[in-house]
Amino acid sequence: MLEVSDVDVHYGRSQVLFGVSLDVPAGSLVCVLGRNGVGKTTLLKTVVGLLRPTSGSVLLDGVDLAGTPVHRRVRAGIAHVPQGHVVFPQLTVAENLRVVAEAAPGKGARPKGAGAVDDALSVFPALVPLLRRRAGVLSGGQRQQLAIARALVARPRLLVLDEPTEGVQPSVVDEIEAVVRRLHREVGLTVLLVEQHVDLAARLADRFVLLDAGEVVRSGDAADLRDEEVRRLLSV
Repeated sequence: MLEVSDVDVHYGRSQVLFGVSLDVPAGSLVCVLGRNGVGKTTLLKTVVGLLRPTSGSVLLDGVDLAGTPVHRRVRAGIAHVPQGHVVFPQLTVAENLRVVAEAAPGKGARPKGAGAVDDALSVFPALVPLLRRRAGVLSGGQRQQLAIARALVARPRLLVLDEPTEGVQPSVVDEIEAVVRRLHREVGLTVLLVEQHVDLAARLADRFVLLDAGEVVRSGDAADLRDEEVRRLLSV
């Protein structure tokens, strides 16, 4: 579904990604791993159109996305949940979901259920009692659940998640892990996930890509995440 080929990305004169390539087959879950500052978020921003590569290509279903703005990538089926529990703080939980439902093109993999908002709430039922509450007063874990639910309202074909377990309490981490597993294995959603917890990645992913200093230094099946060399590169 997604093919990133030999991508370089610069911030001004500083190069952040160096010839990065990865494939995300339809129906797979690919995890991007690496320490802080190695270019993981930059890679995701390039995939979703927030950054333009200096060279290389990003293809979705074989179509080059060069010059394609973010909203058109959303219409093509890409949904992005950025790092940091990003929601509309002055809107209620219900309004956060509705604003996406009203703008969504209605394409892509459809989760089970009658409507897009109801489908998202069925994935995160803990949000139902909070529908009239402003998103800005929610806990970090609740905001993260809302951020993922809001992405699901767009009925994506490819869900791009940037460290969804960062800064949330352990019980919510477990819930988010269960949701991502369900979306991938039961609904069949294709997922590109950035994660720092190697054990969680090993439980969820089919394949992994390991970045270091803006380059791909290892990639392979999730079973290889138990390799001591991989863990060493993540712990340095």
